[in-house]
Amino acid sequence: MRIALAQLNPTIGALTENKNRILDYYERAKTGEADVVVFTELSLSGYPPKDLLLYNDFVDREKEIISAKLLPLTAQKGPAIIIGASKREGGKLYNTAMLLEEGEIKSIHRKTLLPNYDVFDEQRYFTSVRERNVEMLGELPTAITICEDIWNDRDFFADPIYNVDPLETLFGQGARLLLNLSASPYNQGKHQLREELLPFLSKKYKSGVIYLNQVGGNDELIFDGSSLVYNDRGELIYRAAAFEEELFFVESDDLYKPAKVVYPPDQDDINTIYQSLRLGIKDYVSKTGFKKVVLGLSGGVDSAVVATLAADALGPENVFGIMMPSPYSSDHSVEDAVALAENIGMKYQIIPIDLPFNAYIDLLNANKEALGDLAEENLQARIRGNIVMHHSNRKGHLALATGNKSELAVGYCTLYGDMSGGLAVIADLPKMMVYELANHLNLIHKREIIPERTLNKPPSAELRPGQKDEDSLPPYSILDPILHYYIEDNLSSAAIIDKGFDRETVKKVIYMVDRSEFKRRQAAPGLRVTTRSFGVGRRMPIARSYDY
Repeated sequence: MRIALAQLNPTIGALTENKNRILDYYERAKTGEADVVVFTELSLSGYPPKDLLLYNDFVDREKEIISAKLLPLTAQKGPAIIIGASKREGGKLYNTAMLLEEGEIKSIHRKTLLPNYDVFDEQRYFTSVRERNVEMLGELPTAITICEDIWNDRDFFADPIYNVDPLETLFGQGARLLLNLSASPYNQGKHQLREELLPFLSKKYKSGVIYLNQVGGNDELIFDGSSLVYNDRGELIYRAAAFEEELFFVESDDLYKPAKVVYPPDQDDINTIYQSLRLGIKDYVSKTGFKKVVLGLSGGVDSAVVATLAADALGPENVFGIMMPSPYSSDHSVEDAVALAENIGMKYQIIPIDLPFNAYIDLLNANKEALGDLAEENLQARIRGNIVMHHSNRKGHLALATGNKSELAVGYCTLYGDMSGGLAVIADLPKMMVYELANHLNLIHKREIIPERTLNKPPSAELRPGQKDEDSLPPYSILDPILHYYIEDNLSSAAIIDKGFDRETVKKVIYMVDRSEFKRRQAAPGLRVTTRSFGVGRRMPIARSYDY
């Protein structure tokens, strides 16, 4: 049996567009003499469709496409189709994998384990089922599963989330092939975890394993593809492209033979972060209907990284930068920003903000009672935000916010100022990782894109004379680990202090994080690359108190 696997990049809600993409890949699979063509979880609607599933018309349209456009493909001895789609039955909605064969829906396999943690919210929409049945694909009894259904093995996980494991049932019924339709978003460490779990399952059940994953950016989530195929010995026999669409074929006999090629472990390094963010930008911009982007260029490392990523994702001709020096900006900041723009090959404009800033000062400080305070620092950021948004409105460019995770965590950012924009590209990158990515960008371009002075000078918002970030914050080499332990690992202040950090520093940082929740609630969507980003996966109250 020849199995075609379609690792596709759907657009959420674009049923017609996604259908056309599926038809195209089906024809390519048919040309490749496939017996069955497999698509990813909820591949017609795109994942996650969220509250689109609450609209009956949306679910009905999905059903209509399957009946009118996909089923007929299989009627005239065309390859069978296994596709992920929602299905309403008796007032309940199920996340399913449908087997379409000989013009009929031969079987429906409903998802058992519905994740309801971090970025997942499937119990809001779908109903879980306990009944599982093995499907015959050719002569192979197959466990057709959907994403989470394979992630609860009690021998692999020390503390499984669910009290049922669908694989125990399916392999108890004699399955010899595990086929998993997934939509699993990328985060650091995900590649390693997959490449530990999947061969474990193949060896445990003496089964071939096919893991087919969605690819593409959908809002803040980025799906990496990286589909995997293992033989029954736990040997990797194929790894699909990362962050790209791909159609690939598996011969069922190869699932039960020694691997012909030895694949090294997948890399999950700073280049993976780069690929993830580049795809995230590209898809967010195109799927929201934009073609070009605009951002403020300060001469600092954050805006330099965002501009370079955007140019790599969209082409430098589609990126516009605005330098907006204030009375406190150093000469080298403008020089570094100009050098960056010219290195990239992007267009830019210099708009000094002295005049509007001084006009605001005259208007708001008639009695000279508060010169040089925080309000005036933030005023500069808000003037810049207005200029960027003016360009966005006039030119139809999507505005990119350039703040990093460290700043967003502790509130070292200005509402309606530097936080303005439609997408926060590096909002999930701690400051130290921003520097690592900046150096990597120069490395992969094999020349200096981001100026050396940008990388070496002390970080500063330049909103008052001689200002440095460390005037208000702990050094990032200390701040970032504390933030990781608190935000990603959910450790208490006492547990973080026990790791050797200064007590007062830890308490100050946690206080700043908690008191900045109101800012983050108003921030632009940020592309997720860590295990816990500031977005749908972290839901904290704004009006709260806490014992520190």
